Amino acid sequence: MRYLAIDYGEKRTGLAICDAGETIVTPLAVIRNQKDLPQKIADIARKEGAEAVVLGLPLNMDGSEGPQSKLTQKFAKQLKEHLDIPIHLQDERLSSFDAEQRLRPAELTISKKRKRLDAVAAASILEAFLEQK
Repeated sequence: MRYLAIDYGEKRTGLAICDAGETIVTPLAVIRNQKDLPQKIADIARKEGAEAVVLGLPLNMDGSEGPQSKLTQKFAKQLKEHLDIPIHLQDERLSSFDAEQRLRPAELTISKKRKRLDAVAAASILEAFLEQK
């Protein structure tokens, strides 16, 4: 099954995709948030042939929900209005840290790393989801 992963943020949203065999996860894009973000993601999901979405859920380290988690769940409801495929919520604790570690060896400027970070974090979220599956 092809999954589209989303690392939703207030300013930028990272996307990643996996192949139909669920073995290769690839960072796809980073989108600057705008009013029509749910529709834009739905369009990308259709274009990429995604059969389900994995949305990173930012939980606190103790597993509780904070303000960002509530915003993400609200975004999931908005996204559901534009998609008719399943949306799975995936604990994304430490996904940004993992993404930073992955990008550390790359010889990129801080600005270029920041532009890729959210897509790499989305890939980390998707990998965790696939491992748990």
